[in-house]
Amino acid sequence: MIVSIRNLRKIYPMGNFEVQALKGVSLDITEGEFLSVAGPSGSGKTTLMNIIGLIDSFNEGSLIIDGLEINKQNRRELARLRRELLGYVFQSFNLLPVLNVYENVELPLIISGKGGNKSKRKERVNYLLEEVGLAQRSKHVPAELSGGQQQRVAIARALVTSPRIVIADEPTANLDSETGGIVLNLMKAINQSEKTTFIFSTHDPGIWKIADHIVFLQDGLIKSEQLQLPQRQ
Repeated sequence: MIVSIRNLRKIYPMGNFEVQALKGVSLDITEGEFLSVAGPSGSGKTTLMNIIGLIDSFNEGSLIIDGLEINKQNRRELARLRRELLGYVFQSFNLLPVLNVYENVELPLIISGKGGNKSKRKERVNYLLEEVGLAQRSKHVPAELSGGQQQRVAIARALVTSPRIVIADEPTANLDSETGGIVLNLMKAINQSEKTTFIFSTHDPGIWKIADHIVFLQDGLIKSEQLQLPQRQ
């Protein structure tokens, strides 16, 4: 298992009250899965995504990623895991407006130090821009791109360091249904070609059919879980 979760609990203090976002979630994620975390607003899915993505902490339970028990790691090790193991795709894209497409995708390689020399970085960036169909837009800044194009840049940026896991929280929320479908199909194709584990959340039932593992959350608990293994390649 690339991710193993046992009895995960997360509580947010709200003044004199406490909100139990997760109430004892247990889940196993196999490497190479395309996992959809589904559920209504307030179900706990964003909290779960943030915890798996090492953006948020948890109060009780166990989270093991790539064989490492997360609550036993120090800040430096957690930073390393975020940098080397994980990639992120956000619904708001989060591209740097002053950088062009190529520079936005290249930046994680520079920060992580994983990209090697300039020539090797160029090879990796250009390969991914070809994969997402934006090689001809590499010199454009985000403001000159459509929403779907910006999200494809964000996917290339998330993949450029060859992460084992990509966290995608509502990656199509700001896109129309047709563009959202194109983006999700692109993520699925990369999942199959590079064997990257994708963990994404969505409200759209039409998207669930391309997932091979679906977890439905409600009120901080897993209401149901469905494996669609025949779809995997």
